[in-house]
Amino acid sequence: MYGDRRGGSILGSFLLGGLIGAVLGLLFAPRSGAETREMISERANEYWGEANEMYATGKEKVTEVVVTTKDTAAEKGEELRAKIDEARGRLQEQVAKSAEAAKGKVAETAPVVKGGVDKVADATKGGVDVASTKAQDTLDFVAKKATPVEPAAEETPAADDAAPAVGPDTLPQV
Repeated sequence: MYGDRRGGSILGSFLLGGLIGAVLGLLFAPRSGAETREMISERANEYWGEANEMYATGKEKVTEVVVTTKDTAAEKGEELRAKIDEARGRLQEQVAKSAEAAKGKVAETAPVVKGGVDKVADATKGGVDVASTKAQDTLDFVAKKATPVEPAAEETPAADDAAPAVGPDTLPQV
């Protein structure tokens, strides 16, 4: 890159030096005005021709670089497209394998989970039945104890001999 800038600088300096030299030569030349104009015209045509040649050469080089770059970009684009398609295929294969593995695991686990849910449901139903029975027994007991029973006048026990109406022995076992 430094060489490119340097070469441009040398060429520019060379052209500038030539132009300055031509102007100074014309000013100090011992020729007539017609000869000087003819010489200037020839030099201008000569420089114009060189400029056209440099333009044509530069245009050819730029065109060549553009074509080469376009071809390279097309090749790289095709390579990239092929790599993307390959990666997409690998990804689809991995997704399909993972889906099959997940289906297998679900198929294996579903009966075990269903059996566990059934066991829990049966145990819960049994617990509810037992709790219902115990609650009914307790309600019956409380109702029985809450009903006032009038003792016969002759059978009234003494206060010391009387047993408690509700006690640990009289409650149902839970």
